[in-house]
Amino acid sequence: MDLKITSFNTFFEINGVLNRNTLSLFQKEFNQIFDRIDNLTISLEGLEKIDRYGVKAIAQLNQEAVSRNKSLSIVGYGCKDLYNYFTNESAA
Repeated sequence: MDLKITSFNTFFEINGVLNRNTLSLFQKEFNQIFDRIDNLTISLEGLEKIDRYGVKAIAQLNQEAVSRNKSLSIVGYGCKDLYNYFTNESAA
C-alpha cells in the first residue's frame, strides 16, 4: 500500500505504509513545515506499517520541533515501533 497524507489546517493524518519507498512523500510534505505553522498534530491511526527509515523521519521531525521551540503532537495507535523509540529516548 502507498502512503497517503491528508491535512486539515495543522492536523495531518498519515495512512498506509511509511517506509524507505514512501519516505520522499513524507519528507516533501513536512519539509519546512515549522516555517509555516507553530503547532502540528500528526495522527498515525491509519498507519499500517513503518520501517526504521519512517521512524527516523518522524524522530527528525520531532527534533526539529524541539530545536525550533514548536509544538508537535503524535496521536493514534498506529505504530508500536515508534512508541518504543520515543519511550526509550525519553528514558535515556
